[in-house]
Amino acid sequence: MTSTPERERPSRERPESLADLLGGRRGAVDATVPPVAFAVGWLVAGLWGGVVAAVAAGAAVAGWRLRRGDRPRSVLIGLLAVCVAALIALRTGRATDFFLLQLASNAASGLAWAVSIVIRWPLLGVVVGAALGQRGRWRRDPALLWAYGRGSWVWAATYLLRLAVFVPLWLGGQVLALVVARVALTWPLVAAALAVSWVVIRRALPAGHPGLRHPVVPSDGDGGPGQ
Repeated sequence: MTSTPERERPSRERPESLADLLGGRRGAVDATVPPVAFAVGWLVAGLWGGVVAAVAAGAAVAGWRLRRGDRPRSVLIGLLAVCVAALIALRTGRATDFFLLQLASNAASGLAWAVSIVIRWPLLGVVVGAALGQRGRWRRDPALLWAYGRGSWVWAATYLLRLAVFVPLWLGGQVLALVVARVALTWPLVAAALAVSWVVIRRALPAGHPGLRHPVVPSDGDGGPGQ
């Protein structure tokens, strides 16, 4: 993650958005390059060819990210995910099972986002609050808590959409279609979610609210986020 001063630059020129706060398209490279390499290797040399190509592509992406100064832990997690997906495919002997980990991840993520809203710790607030160095201070602002909850439903819906597309393709053994869907539902969908959730948050905040960087926190005697 970039430093806090870098994240504050957009506010000097224009109103910042969630895309400014949460970063650019870097995660799309991690999510799309290995599956594309897997599909190419699978077409050329079968399952083993796909696995070797995917792992090699994952290692190349990891090396590129390390040279750019990304945190080693996040880089290794991305590479590990590719390796686990490859092992699952080799274990079952089905090329489509390379995407099984992605299906499970989307199901777990969608559930986690929904639960976070229900328990009043919406993950969008957690992520943005951490990016802004606010810890849990944003939760003490009832307006922000409500807005982050509304915005988090947008992100929960993205995981459900992916599952609605991925599961039938996986059941049908459609390897190439899964790759196309993986690419189409990575950065384009994330970009759409960033834009829509930002609009939802802005509309949910009352007029005159100072924005995400400035939670309106009641005095200690006024209670917490429980309205």
